[in-house]
Amino acid sequence: MQLTQFSISRLPRISFGNGRISDVPALASTYGRTALLITGKQSFCATPRWPAFIQLLEAKGISWLHFTVSGEPSPTLVDEAVSRFRGEAIDVVIAIGGGSVLDAAKAIAGLLPHGNSVMDHLEGVGKNIAYHGPSTPFIAVPTTAGTGSEATKNSVLSVQGRDGFKKSFRDECLIPEYAVIDPELLATCPRELVAADGMDAFTQLLESYVSIKANPFIDALAWSGMSAVKDGLFAAWEGNEPSASHGRGAMAYAALLSGITLAQVGLGSVHGLASPLGAYFPIPHGVVCGTLVATATKVNIKAMQEREQHNPALVKYAQVGRLLTGQTEVDDIRAHALLIALLADWSERLQLPRLHSYGISTEDFPLIVANSRGSSMQTNPIVLTDAEINDILVQRL
Repeated sequence: MQLTQFSISRLPRISFGNGRISDVPALASTYGRTALLITGKQSFCATPRWPAFIQLLEAKGISWLHFTVSGEPSPTLVDEAVSRFRGEAIDVVIAIGGGSVLDAAKAIAGLLPHGNSVMDHLEGVGKNIAYHGPSTPFIAVPTTAGTGSEATKNSVLSVQGRDGFKKSFRDECLIPEYAVIDPELLATCPRELVAADGMDAFTQLLESYVSIKANPFIDALAWSGMSAVKDGLFAAWEGNEPSASHGRGAMAYAALLSGITLAQVGLGSVHGLASPLGAYFPIPHGVVCGTLVATATKVNIKAMQEREQHNPALVKYAQVGRLLTGQTEVDDIRAHALLIALLADWSERLQLPRLHSYGISTEDFPLIVANSRGSSMQTNPIVLTDAEINDILVQRL
């Protein structure tokens, strides 16, 4: 094993397992007596778990205020929440929901002590003012298995439309104090969400594994996460108990690891394209990942075979091909082909829509390609040409 220098940034304290949501009130009580609960409009509040959770909070003597997030969060939503709750002496922010809920809550918690606009800190489109904290203590409880936001310092915010953007407010001060992962909370996710989120988590693991910043510590986590996806994705998606329960646990674990790995070493071309696609069109992030990962992998491998035949990512892609297919004796070239074919098959089996389903056409490609070279594309294992990036889109139109 080739060991080189690497560093690992701060992680949240992690509590994982069925039923662990019941730990949250006790954790919250260590920070004070007033909590801001941030949830989706339906994903948790419309289930029997909501009144049970509120009872546990109140039994700990915690008073609470409630804010809901619908759809992908915008800077305006964050600023409105900060303005609304700034004077309420919030001791702890508890977010229970999908990646959008957690991202919004992360930014709200970060700005409650300060009261300024998130646009002051949003990369690329804001005022570029450094954020120094402190943040309100934040507990993240995911109800989906996709983004891994519970383990990252990133709050991804967006404005949709031709002049839109999808950018991050990011700082280590924003990392949750606790990430509480309860796989039972995934039981109410619809199948299409399980599919898209699962492919998001897998893509994050794969792109972290082949990132130019990859290191042995993160490789081990990414490998473990991809093994969990192999075990759990289709079991969770098909929803047949008891295998579905096992699948939910595997995918919750994989999503957590994907958040840890992306936060440490970055991502790649799929997520480079996800930023403009998500900003300009109403396409869910997980759908972008699921629909593009096979073609992006194919284009990356072809580019390295042509220009960088000794790129270590070629070996890593082959390793993943053997892992996912179980064909451990094949050579690298065959393993690459098997990986690409398997990922394409996953996209079809999971019924992930093509780009045209969201109103995207070839006329939009120049704008998408021109805005795809953000931080994620910078850690792709090879620098792709505009033509190669365009080809990823063409193959999934």
